[in-house]
Amino acid sequence: MTETRTSEVDNTQVMAEAIVERRYLSSGANRYPGTADWSKDGLVAFGSDSNVCLWDPRDPRGISQILSGHTAHVRTVTFLPRHDGDKTLYLATGGDDKQLRLWAIDANSGTASCIQSVQEHTDPINRIAALSYPASGNSRRRILVTGAADATVKVWAFDGAQLILIQTLKTARKFMPLAVALYAFEDGGLLLAVAGTTNTIHIFTAAPVDDTISPEFNPQTTLPGHENWIGSLDFIREKSEPDSDVLLASASQDKYIRLWRIHKGTALSALNASGLALTTDALTLTNKIHKITAGATKYCIMFEALLLGHEDWIYTARWNRAADGRLQLLSASADNSLAVWESDPGSGIWITVARLGEISREKGATTATGSIGGFWTGLWSPEGTTVITLGRTGSWRRWDYDASEDMWKQAFAVSGHTRAVTGVSWSPDGAYLLSTSSDQTTRLHAPWLTGPSSSAGSAPSWHEMSRPQIHGYDLNCISTLGPTSFVSGADEKLMRVFSEPRAVARLLNRLAGTTPIDQDSSSTNLAPDAADMPVLGLSNKAITDIATAPLPDAPTDGPATEQPDLAPEQDIARKVSALDALTHPPLEESLSRHTLWPETEKLYGHGYELSCLSTTRDGSLIASACRASSLNHAVVRVFETARWTELHPPLQAHSLTVTRLRFSEDDGLLLSVGRDRGWVVWRRRQDGEGEKKNPFELAQANAKGHSRMVLDCAWAPVVRVEASGEVVRVFATAGRDKTVKVWVRKGDGEGTQFELGPVVTEEHAVTAVDFAPEVTADGRLLLAVGTEAGRLAVLAMRVAADGEGVKVEVVETLQVPATLCLPKAVLQLAWRPRRDATGERELAIAGEDGSLRIYAFPGL
Repeated sequence: MTETRTSEVDNTQVMAEAIVERRYLSSGANRYPGTADWSKDGLVAFGSDSNVCLWDPRDPRGISQILSGHTAHVRTVTFLPRHDGDKTLYLATGGDDKQLRLWAIDANSGTASCIQSVQEHTDPINRIAALSYPASGNSRRRILVTGAADATVKVWAFDGAQLILIQTLKTARKFMPLAVALYAFEDGGLLLAVAGTTNTIHIFTAAPVDDTISPEFNPQTTLPGHENWIGSLDFIREKSEPDSDVLLASASQDKYIRLWRIHKGTALSALNASGLALTTDALTLTNKIHKITAGATKYCIMFEALLLGHEDWIYTARWNRAADGRLQLLSASADNSLAVWESDPGSGIWITVARLGEISREKGATTATGSIGGFWTGLWSPEGTTVITLGRTGSWRRWDYDASEDMWKQAFAVSGHTRAVTGVSWSPDGAYLLSTSSDQTTRLHAPWLTGPSSSAGSAPSWHEMSRPQIHGYDLNCISTLGPTSFVSGADEKLMRVFSEPRAVARLLNRLAGTTPIDQDSSSTNLAPDAADMPVLGLSNKAITDIATAPLPDAPTDGPATEQPDLAPEQDIARKVSALDALTHPPLEESLSRHTLWPETEKLYGHGYELSCLSTTRDGSLIASACRASSLNHAVVRVFETARWTELHPPLQAHSLTVTRLRFSEDDGLLLSVGRDRGWVVWRRRQDGEGEKKNPFELAQANAKGHSRMVLDCAWAPVVRVEASGEVVRVFATAGRDKTVKVWVRKGDGEGTQFELGPVVTEEHAVTAVDFAPEVTADGRLLLAVGTEAGRLAVLAMRVAADGEGVKVEVVETLQVPATLCLPKAVLQLAWRPRRDATGERELAIAGEDGSLRIYAFPGL
């Protein structure tokens, strides 16, 4: 990326576009049946909050791009069919913002951009279907169908550059379409199926058209039979012959899948035995023939088969044609399973040939035991040898078919938070990153140093390696207490401290190159083997005694099987054994069950939800604050970690919620900012008074630091001016008044005060700031800035001596390209501690959009 620089009038500041490289993109998928699609080129697109994520499952680096543009949750994603000669892949998306967006993805570079945004629906768009059909001569045309909560189905023509609305279909009885499907007959006639919040399928057809006329759909018939809402429809030709019948699969909340046969002609040549009259208490099967026409051609539709096997709502059913011509149907259900269906060659009866997912004694339990809350969608790869599915946690699960063993084997996929990422914290040595979120989970992310991308010579891929905390409250803040411990705060008014178990430590050492485990150290010997969480519990229980009894075989990468009942010690032993055997990042099942960290302490004292916390570099002190609207609660409480007790009295200076706390580089100063528009610096006493006495005292307070609430703050590394040897301390504050203010103290004496230095004005409220922990080679300070609108920038500052003393000035502003910025507020920023002098500077970004990103800045 080329830098373009323009100087300000005073020539003291340079504006530039930063050179940025994506190191890691993590974001959980939205829980909608149509939220994802898999293109014939092998690219998966899925909705994530208001974003669209692009992911190639063949690439171990995970998500490659995050596309922003929608203003609310993305519900449905569909690739348009690609014609021969196309150098561009087109993607249509819709969601709660009622917009239909069309994206163009370059087939060579992979870069994507939105080329059209239209809003014709008056309610959220639930589903999109696309089709390529024959027109005059050998040409082909593409159409798109959208179904929305406004009880309409709209038909769009794609002319190669944009979508054009050609027809609006109003559904009967005002039901909301949840599923739409298109099919093109050999003569160019079109078939449209629509279903949703009713128990019938509505069939429309359009006559063949030429290049100058757009198709017009007309209602033909309705297909009854289901007993609840229908959420998925999919067409496929039964055989490769042109005159072969067409099959329609419909999946419903009544726990059944129905197959329908569409036959060209006035009558079916033969009736399937399963279509004969059969009555039970729950359903009635008939062989009624529904007659339809598409232009001059007549067709008939008849019920073909009823597929029973799922125990809960079925969200999706998708067809696949195997390499040998066999038809396969993949269904995803709320019963936590995927099923692959095939027709028995002898009897013609559809049977389940593979069942994947979570089938165990823990099914249906709470999040404490890792229940995934059902599978929301199921997708086939273009080759039909891989399937992926989405669970409640926002993470994807993936299975690859091994033909040599005739078995589906689970492989790792991508994962991410499903709600706002509220806090991030690096380990002291920068080996891993912890993130916490309103989705009530804490996740550990680390580079896979032994992975395929590393061996190929490129930067190692990042992955979620552990899920230390699965909680029952929204998590608001987090900070590490050392390389093997952290503390988090939530809406439950207390803080919880967690320690790394030995099984996770060995996993991180093996895959991420963290500090090797010293078996002789007392701390390691005291560390538990693993952790477990009881049903309905919030505290992770430490497990230290592992049973030595032999365990039954339990392959971690094979298909799901019914797990035998084990004693608690045996169950934990199997978890530890599973982690020790991993040679790749943990699968979603392992993350949610086997990588918990045991809780070691609880810290009480606050009367309301935790708003922020911070820890000293040596992990000896924790400072915390809670949401407050009065002086009594707007205090900073300090806890010592030797005995895990609060040090009295609490620090009182703010009148409203303290929004951020930061310890200085040497832990000698504590900075607090709040909604009362002020900031306070607390100084650490060195008088050695009582062990339970708070060691901090008020050093300086500025009640009007900003004109509106202060949202974040950050300390810069201590700078020593070479000319005078003077020590300069700097911190920055960020406010809703759209400014970043830099405060400077010259000298390190007890009476010296911080004074206002440079003020940088942004277009939107500034929500996050962080100084790089090291001064650059040319003596500059780097301050990362994030705004409420998702914009990112890096300010380069120079501390120098002039005729009037020491001066701090902003000499360069590096703007992150708009395509890499966030669509919502940046909630927190954290520079990665550099593990060596030659390493690149990397910045972790926590977004309100649920995304966690790590960007590298090679030029800094």
